[in-house]
Amino acid sequence: MKVCRVMLLLLASTTSWAQTDSSKVNQLSVGLDLMTHGEICGGGMPRSESKDIEKEDRSNFLLGRVRINADYQRRGLQVHAVIQNKSVWGANGNQTLNLYEGWAKMTAKNGLFAQLGRVALSYDDERIIGPNDFAVASNTHDVARVGYEGHGHKAHVILAYNQNSGNVYNGTYYVDGAQPYKNMQTVWYHYDVPNFPLGVSLLFMNMGLQAGTNNLKDWDYKTNSARTVYQQMFGGYVNYNSNHLTLEGSYYRQTGKFVTKKMGATKIDAWMASVKATVAPTDKYGLTVGYDYLSGDDFVPDLYGGKFGMPNHEVFHGFAPLYGSNKKFYGIMDYFYESAYVHGFTPGLQNLFIGPYYKPNAKFACSATYHYMAVATKVSDLNKTLGHCIDIQASYQFSKDIAISAGYTQMMGTETMKRLKQDDSSQQARWGWFSLIISPSLFTTKW
Repeated sequence: MKVCRVMLLLLASTTSWAQTDSSKVNQLSVGLDLMTHGEICGGGMPRSESKDIEKEDRSNFLLGRVRINADYQRRGLQVHAVIQNKSVWGANGNQTLNLYEGWAKMTAKNGLFAQLGRVALSYDDERIIGPNDFAVASNTHDVARVGYEGHGHKAHVILAYNQNSGNVYNGTYYVDGAQPYKNMQTVWYHYDVPNFPLGVSLLFMNMGLQAGTNNLKDWDYKTNSARTVYQQMFGGYVNYNSNHLTLEGSYYRQTGKFVTKKMGATKIDAWMASVKATVAPTDKYGLTVGYDYLSGDDFVPDLYGGKFGMPNHEVFHGFAPLYGSNKKFYGIMDYFYESAYVHGFTPGLQNLFIGPYYKPNAKFACSATYHYMAVATKVSDLNKTLGHCIDIQASYQFSKDIAISAGYTQMMGTETMKRLKQDDSSQQARWGWFSLIISPSLFTTKW
């Protein structure tokens, strides 16, 4: 109820401001965003177990993404909408056409704001919440967001409640939606230290996950809904950014319950920590080094076949980065969170990385990064080392609305990687890709 009162007060103050403002200016902008993304993948990804499908180590494909965006602004109000189509070249029909973003944001003079609709959320370094734009389709959330921004302080409250459809009966059951949570509450606070290049953020998330089914046996008649369990994420992020040195650090912890298809809900107690430093003697080149640690579960054999699995764990210790832009942190190929291990095993991850970057001018930039990958826990009789990965990337800005980026990744996996993925191709995987983005502004008008 308190949040509702804040939103009503904010709306009232925003409306009052708009009515008394004598210098109204309306602006409407419409633009396009076209991406062509191509990949050549050689190993590393799970392959079909069907005997009717010929197994190949290499796959080539092109993806196309088109976004039409419209943005309306006047003092105190902004409305934003993006229609998105994503398809594979040569596929029949329109594969995915949806509303990628669609929101209205009302802002008051005193720094308060309220936003409602489908939003591409992005916080801090995007490790926990980010659009993950490299995935082409990207992440968005249907939320109500209220907050304050001003005088070095930023405070946001995010609320979400998801359903599959607007059913009158049994409409509270939620499964296989755009986001995995049934309801979500998030509080984020950021503070920039005055006259010092240091920023500190704190984050708390509470997510309600659907653990039951739509059957009567799983129905909770007290709440008139299927059984919901809750998981919490809390932690912080620190960033120091001077002329020649950038330092970043984060720590997050997960508690509550983890939902599994076979087991319903199991307790979770997991954590992660990261440190990163970038030294830049000039604006043209620099060196980045860092380390990520994500907790994991010890190996427990499945008594029905002796495979790697999770059925005997009473508490999950495998950290899940939730809605982050994972490819920014754990290697562009991201074996570990975009593509899970077999049988749900979660041994965690250690990622030690180092690499230089070079940016001779405003148009061209390139980088190379070496990753040492290892599990965070003991895995039977295997070595902890997963492998060594090299990421090479380059980008060129032809003009303000035309840019291209490309990269190549080589993973040299170990026997541990092979066993955990149960695929020979995981030991020597390679991946090449490119993205061409053309994003012209069609027109802008004011009145």
